[in-house]
Amino acid sequence: MRRLLALLVVFALAVTAFVAVGLAIQGGGRDAADTSDAPPTPSPTTPPPAAVTEAPDPSLADFYSQRIDWQPCERDEAQDCGFLTVPVDYADPAGDTIELALLRVPASGSRVGSLVVNPGGPGAPGTSYAALGRQVFREPLLDAFDVVGFDPRGVGRSAPVDCLSDAELDAYLAGDPTPDTPAEQADHREAVLSFGEQCAEGSGPVVGHVTTTEAARDMDVLRSALGEEQLAYFGASYGTKLGATYAELFPERVGRFVLDGAVDVSLDARQLALEQATGFETALRAYVQNCLDSTDNCFLGDTVDEGMATISGLLEEIEQQPLPAGERELTVGNAFYGIITPLYNRDYWFLLSTALASALEGKGSALMNLADAYASRNPDGSYADNSVEANYAINCLDDPTSVPFAEVPSLFPAFEEASPTFGRVFAWGMTGCRGIEVTSREEPLTIRGEGAAPILVLGTSRDPATPLRWAVALAEQLESGVLVERDGDGHTAYNADNACIDTVVEDYLIDGVVPDDGTTC
Repeated sequence: MRRLLALLVVFALAVTAFVAVGLAIQGGGRDAADTSDAPPTPSPTTPPPAAVTEAPDPSLADFYSQRIDWQPCERDEAQDCGFLTVPVDYADPAGDTIELALLRVPASGSRVGSLVVNPGGPGAPGTSYAALGRQVFREPLLDAFDVVGFDPRGVGRSAPVDCLSDAELDAYLAGDPTPDTPAEQADHREAVLSFGEQCAEGSGPVVGHVTTTEAARDMDVLRSALGEEQLAYFGASYGTKLGATYAELFPERVGRFVLDGAVDVSLDARQLALEQATGFETALRAYVQNCLDSTDNCFLGDTVDEGMATISGLLEEIEQQPLPAGERELTVGNAFYGIITPLYNRDYWFLLSTALASALEGKGSALMNLADAYASRNPDGSYADNSVEANYAINCLDDPTSVPFAEVPSLFPAFEEASPTFGRVFAWGMTGCRGIEVTSREEPLTIRGEGAAPILVLGTSRDPATPLRWAVALAEQLESGVLVERDGDGHTAYNADNACIDTVVEDYLIDGVVPDDGTTC
């Protein structure tokens, strides 16, 4: 299966999957995956003031002098598509370059400026995120801002990493996430080790330059190309790590920043995995409790513990005997992703109930559909994007920490305490980067963002993927962090049927109204 990549840092992939599955990446024209030796060519349009385009290093001046040649997108002419040229290696700006795919939804009202957005993952295409418009962002933001999404390097149409064929990815996602027998463990080992090798073979030099730090540097080139002296930014989930990294590298360029579903950037790989395991366990228990509260006869049982036992038992049965799912078989790996995907949004809990009830009757199609949404798999067997592969490449380049295969059982007690249902899945996920064959020259950052303008850090009390405590920690780590908490379920806080949160975010981004630190909604 998808070995939870490095840490099971799934973050916002499933959120966008529900509303974006089947949505092709907008645009057309040039192939943004190609590298080139040619330096970027400044646009002939009138350049913005020098204060906007001043490069942090003279060797980057050509990149910072770019203007974006926006053209109507092929799939929606009300949206604009473009490209941005950046160096493959910022230490060698005269070397190869890549083009980043961009998509802009122009402001529909009185324009305040550009708002750059990132949906997380890592690996989710930002162009698709921006293209979703009112399905993701509320009308006040769409009125005030040009919403600009970009596919980070290695993602989508921005020099995408390529590791597996569609059939190989199917097999990878379907694999047993808790290999018990020697044969299963051998299969797991082979899948992990070959993934990194195939990424290196299929992706070219960019695979060694898809770190969060380099993506944050790209965002500053984008800021300059947009003609903005300071960057306004909305980042969800992993996008909060990207935003916090930008704040550390370019604190003086931080404008109005919202980091929603925040990641604690100080945690090591093991602690991240443990706390995320706890988050998914908490979310699943909340789902079962809702089933009990919503009906006199919850199909899962009479208590939360009974309901959790029913789900665990179902997974054990599927591990022994996969369920029919149309022309495919629902394996325990697929079932795992099918279960966690609806936990990202309370509005989709009814889909989980439908899928679980069907699986308990021996039918796997509904759970398989949810698993496919998580991985951006199309009905015809193709994949809408490379989010699974990019997730692996970015996570493992940022932090190649992994646990030797033989040591995984020693992790079971701690992980099963964190999550009796999913603990062993997360423990085996700690082997995910064993196969990585490239390393980054980027030095780890201690993120403080000293000197940055106020940064809103949002967390949700029962967020499965980014626990509230991570938002609390990131707000404390950022010198100008302002914590805002949502009491609720699901992943991320904005546009989640909480008027208080929506008002706080929109008043801040549009009018610059900074809420009190510790505001609770």
